[in-house]
Amino acid sequence: MSLDSELQLIEEKTRGNVYSTDCPCRDLLDVVANKWSALAIGALADGPVRFGVLQRRLQGVSPKVLTATLRRLERFGLVNREVIPAVPLHVEYSLTDAGRSALGPVFALRDWAENNYAHARALADRHEDGPSEAAC
Repeated sequence: MSLDSELQLIEEKTRGNVYSTDCPCRDLLDVVANKWSALAIGALADGPVRFGVLQRRLQGVSPKVLTATLRRLERFGLVNREVIPAVPLHVEYSLTDAGRSALGPVFALRDWAENNYAHARALADRHEDGPSEAAC
């Protein structure tokens, strides 16, 4: 039996339940639902990207946070890290098959946020003392 067949069989037998306290699938949900993780997954949708390019795409992320985010995504099998033997050496990040399978939900959430932020911000401002943030 091939590795893919074994993994598929395991997947069918071990579907998680995120509402269960002890289900390890909560860890994966936590990884993907993180703001910087979701943005990094989306930014990698078009193919391999170097760290600096990725950081520029994800405006506002610090190098430390981006490094931690990419390491976590790599540890959960969502991102590949490849060292390119060039002069100078550089590293490219790309989505794995599992990472690409997260694109649909990530893009759906992104689209929802982009389409509903103004309404949500207006309601939140009613409960805060400061002015609303500028539009995107």
